[in-house]
Amino acid sequence: MSLLNPFILVMFQLLFAGITLGHSAPKPKLFREYIGAEGKNVKFSDVPINPTVEFHFILSFAIDYTNSTSPPSPTNGDFKPYWDTRNLSPSHVSSIKSSHPNVKVALSLGGDTIAQQKVFFKPTSVNSWLRNAIHSITQLVQSNHLDGIDIDYEHFNADPDTFAECIGKLIYYLKQSRTVSFVSIAPYDDEPVQSHYLALWREYGHLIDYVNFQFYAYPKGTTVGEFMGHLERQVRNYRGGKVLVSFGTDESGGLKPEHGFFEACSRLSRLGKLHGIFIWSADDSQKFNFRYEIQSQTLLTTV
Repeated sequence: MSLLNPFILVMFQLLFAGITLGHSAPKPKLFREYIGAEGKNVKFSDVPINPTVEFHFILSFAIDYTNSTSPPSPTNGDFKPYWDTRNLSPSHVSSIKSSHPNVKVALSLGGDTIAQQKVFFKPTSVNSWLRNAIHSITQLVQSNHLDGIDIDYEHFNADPDTFAECIGKLIYYLKQSRTVSFVSIAPYDDEPVQSHYLALWREYGHLIDYVNFQFYAYPKGTTVGEFMGHLERQVRNYRGGKVLVSFGTDESGGLKPEHGFFEACSRLSRLGKLHGIFIWSADDSQKFNFRYEIQSQTLLTTV
């Protein structure tokens, strides 16, 4: 009896190992959730985690403001933690990542308000803001055992090009130094917001992994058809990016789960256009016993 051709032997080995030549194993679907912004004592361990999705918690927020003054004042890139650090401490981050290997934790920068005052992107200069931001964010990431950052500035006292240069160079440094492994942005459909984020996207979109588009910023009563139209427009705006779909479990607008959000997700999955789901926010979802988190992750693993 002749020996098997070595190439055929390798093919058999790959087959029985569950490997198909030319095809990598499919990546788990992505689920993301903002947490900690509202001081409602929610913990990582409160949120149900499906082990077959890639799960990102996003701490909300780190802000380059100080609330030791009244009103709070900007600090030109010196970021401090303003999430619920008592329930979402570095030890809690380490614990949830240890018990759930599919979990990563990110940090969101900016946000809407601090002490009921709007948070503005307001650099003194590109170089000084960038120097301070690199230092303070690197410390926050390392001390809290974090994996990524999210950009969620919503108010601006700087032009789009300055925003793009500051944030783009920050992202570049954090990725080049391997301080973070992924980056997302969180725009919504408002003209000043879009002009700033699209300027960033044009110059640095190749460094941005996910677009957490705030579809819950659209009006209440959004229909499935309107939602699909909104998504198509944002896919064109952020061409080549992974635009994630979203809803809020607070009183925000957009397409809600009870009005067809999951129907829209199933349709997108059939079209190969569902990159992931994110929710604002775990703090608000407690009152629903996190049923929409469970439903979202189940959908991602079954469609």
